[in-house]
Amino acid sequence: MSDDTPAAPSAHPADAVSPERQVTFRDVFAVREYRAMYSALLVNWIGDYLARAAITVLVYQRTESVMLSAASFAIGYLPWIAGGPLLAALAERYPYRRVMVICDLSRMALMALVAVPQIPVPALLVVVFLAMLAGPPTQAARSALLPLLLGRDRMVVALAVNTTTAQAAQVFGYFVGATVAAAVNPRLAIAMATVGFGLSAALLLSGVRARPAAVSPAQRAPLLRETGEGFKIVFGTPVLAAIGALAVTLTIFAIVPEGLAAAWAAQGNPDPATRGLHQGMIMAAGPVGWVIGGVLISRFVRPSVRQRLIRPLAVAAPMALVPALAAPPAQVVALLTLLSGIAQGGLLPTLNAMFVLALPHGFRARAFAVIQGSMQLAQGGAVLATGLLAEHAAVPTVVGLWSVGGTLLMAALAARWPRTARFEAAIAAAAESAPAPPAAAPQATAPSQATPPMTAPPVAAPQTATSQTAGPPKVAPQNAGPQTHPAPGRPTTPGAPRAAAGTLDG
Repeated sequence: MSDDTPAAPSAHPADAVSPERQVTFRDVFAVREYRAMYSALLVNWIGDYLARAAITVLVYQRTESVMLSAASFAIGYLPWIAGGPLLAALAERYPYRRVMVICDLSRMALMALVAVPQIPVPALLVVVFLAMLAGPPTQAARSALLPLLLGRDRMVVALAVNTTTAQAAQVFGYFVGATVAAAVNPRLAIAMATVGFGLSAALLLSGVRARPAAVSPAQRAPLLRETGEGFKIVFGTPVLAAIGALAVTLTIFAIVPEGLAAAWAAQGNPDPATRGLHQGMIMAAGPVGWVIGGVLISRFVRPSVRQRLIRPLAVAAPMALVPALAAPPAQVVALLTLLSGIAQGGLLPTLNAMFVLALPHGFRARAFAVIQGSMQLAQGGAVLATGLLAEHAAVPTVVGLWSVGGTLLMAALAARWPRTARFEAAIAAAAESAPAPPAAAPQATAPSQATPPMTAPPVAAPQTATSQTAGPPKVAPQNAGPQTHPAPGRPTTPGAPRAAAGTLDG
């Protein structure tokens, strides 16, 4: 059995977080293991985006083919679409830290091969694809490990920190990678990315403690069956499905301005320099809005208020783009995209935290892959569909009408959004599927220094081996309240998931 549980409560004041007290960035970074994992993912993301930008330049320099250069960039999305859930299922079979370290080291070795002079372009593309295969298990293991490090209270703020950092790393990595590759040598940027992957592995090894796998060898089923159980737990649990539907549907409408930015900026604008500026404004507005919304909502809004903001933010994200019907200038388009990004940044970290905490232990990595793969497919399909529509109509008309449809669809999903009590029941049920924390040695503390213990993390009673081998565990019934679960220490009942009061995983 796994002991993937948070560390024992600390006597440090930053570790004691009450349910309604505003969690601060200091509270999150007070957790030593999170600091190590955050540092690792920061250099990991920068290395990934450095490599992507540099490889596209390298391929174009070698072939002078726009198609091959674009293909080298698009390869990065293939692992999620082709086999993301299957690859992520491996993350449940092995310790999360080991999965992330091995993936980092494999990418370091493969990126070193990409930097080899005169490597044939077909071989280079194959190596890039193999390197990108490490993405799904790495991200799935990180998503599953995060609640074990932080518990429930810090999750939303931590996820907001992660997502906003990802946006900044994307901008920095693409800019530096493209600049160094074009101005100096693309292999230098690829070498920088290689060092980044190695540094990420070292940070994880030194700062995150080893834990056994979430699924022991005795609990394993055939890999395809385990992958299917990930789909079953997400789509077979009504509340988890509701969160997944809201998150995936949001991306269908939020990605469109970025996907059509080049064509939007080019319509009626003969000056190439101005077109480039306008395209950059539109594409950058979404990530900037993400950062603003993530910080403002996650840091300064109480948890109970964040729950009440889910419905209005879900509708506001596509509604902000409806004025595109009036064909406003690029500056206004960028402002509309910024407002939509603020709504997304305020909403998705909350949904992500709910989803992760409500998933049964041993299913988080697989469920993450299901949602992530669905979002990749949704984004690609949305850009393709609106691109085809824009062949026959003006881009502002396409974006505006697409957003009108998005507003109506999100309003329908918001109207069917489950009550808060069902999410609380699902989180409590997920806590009972996790192993009990190991007994900690008693520590003597002076009465004057005693502080309240950290709010209970999403772990509780041990789960028997048969409960995993028989399929996804049962979750709380839809009408169950938070107090309807068995007492800690009682094993859960094996069986397929029923209608549950579930929540999100991202």
